[in-house]
Amino acid sequence: MQSSGVTVGLAADHPRRAGPGAASSPPGSPALSKWYLYGLALLAGIANAVEPGQNATLAKVTGQPMLAGLFCFALAMACIFGAMAILRWRGAARAGEATPVPWWAWPGGILGAGVVLAQLYVSEKVGAAPFLGCVITAGVIGSIALDHFGLVGFERHPASRWRVVGGALMIAGVALVAVF
Repeated sequence: MQSSGVTVGLAADHPRRAGPGAASSPPGSPALSKWYLYGLALLAGIANAVEPGQNATLAKVTGQPMLAGLFCFALAMACIFGAMAILRWRGAARAGEATPVPWWAWPGGILGAGVVLAQLYVSEKVGAAPFLGCVITAGVIGSIALDHFGLVGFERHPASRWRVVGGALMIAGVALVAVF
């Protein structure tokens, strides 16, 4: 699939939206076979569980948490450049293509830096399970709100009673993990 500026290899990078004039996907199309995306999400969850320990250990052993954070981001950038090469990223966005991007889309890296700083300073003090439980639970509850109100580019998906119950159960689960 080719856009005006960037080509990548994952169908998930080019979501199809249902709506007026949208064609339905034929059987066997990438839009219908998204199972591998859930596998990637599960791998990301495992990585999310391992990463705080790695980053906190790097900060502790070097005695330089900020330097450890810079190393983490430098390595992440190297990995992204590698992925770009593997996925055959081509072209460059023109300035005119960046203009319609909402202001709130640009500073996402600041949030990523906050997550890494929390890993460096908080995860070792509270433990892996409570730390990750809080991060994931806050993420799920925040996501329910983002979906409900259709914020930051997500389509509206009302917060049903069962979604709210699921969020409450996650809070209870984190409390049990943290206390016991």
